[in-house]
Amino acid sequence: MRPEDIALARQWAAEHGLDAIVSTDGDSDRPLVADEHGEWLRGDVLGILCAHYLGAQCVATPVSSNTALEKSGWFTHTPRTRIGSPYVIEAMQTALQQGLPGVCGYEANGGFLMMSAMCVEGRELAPLPTRDAVLPMLAVMASARAKGCVVSALLDALPARFTCSDRIQNFPTALSQARLALLQTGSDAGQRQAFEQMFGEVSGTVLNLNTTDGLRATFANDEVIHLRPSGNAPELRCYTEAPSAQRAAAINLAALSVLATWRDV
Repeated sequence: MRPEDIALARQWAAEHGLDAIVSTDGDSDRPLVADEHGEWLRGDVLGILCAHYLGAQCVATPVSSNTALEKSGWFTHTPRTRIGSPYVIEAMQTALQQGLPGVCGYEANGGFLMMSAMCVEGRELAPLPTRDAVLPMLAVMASARAKGCVVSALLDALPARFTCSDRIQNFPTALSQARLALLQTGSDAGQRQAFEQMFGEVSGTVLNLNTTDGLRATFANDEVIHLRPSGNAPELRCYTEAPSAQRAAAINLAALSVLATWRDV
């Protein structure tokens, strides 16, 4: 989200007394929703709220999405995938073949997909296994109306988990892959130690590593640093998660400072 978009949403909400602001990206497959204060909701939080409103039981999403999905306790199955809608669709298809009910999914940008028909207020929504932006917008507003609350209050029911993402541009993909490969050699304990030596000053002790897409480390303090070469540009992406938005942003900035030194090796 551009800084000017953040400022404009806050201005519009204050000037017009709005309940919400909704928009999409240029090709209309990613939802943008701001609350009554003009604060934009992150796409992976929209996905959680939409799935909960629909009564979903199995929710597939990429490994980079907010872990409030699992920590909420709202869903019985939460398969994690590589980043990209084809992988989310594949996970939903697998869930359906296994006979799991209420199957849907979303990407971290908020684009929502449904593999099962869902019954909402006595009416059936047909499956829509392609990325959709309208349903998350409607679900969030309908949920707030049903609960008799403002949009921002919906977030109070979720665990305090906040994500941040940024990138280093003009970073050769081959270099990203080579550096990540060095962190994934040897035993599991050795890999954790290597990651901790590089990022321990940022977040402390590494608890576990996930290699579903890139390299994602969860630390003992429940913070997350996820490194991933872009699939369509010479960029090295960094995703972080923490108990506060400020901490998630601070971790991201610190991790990017470490990653910037990779050019020199």
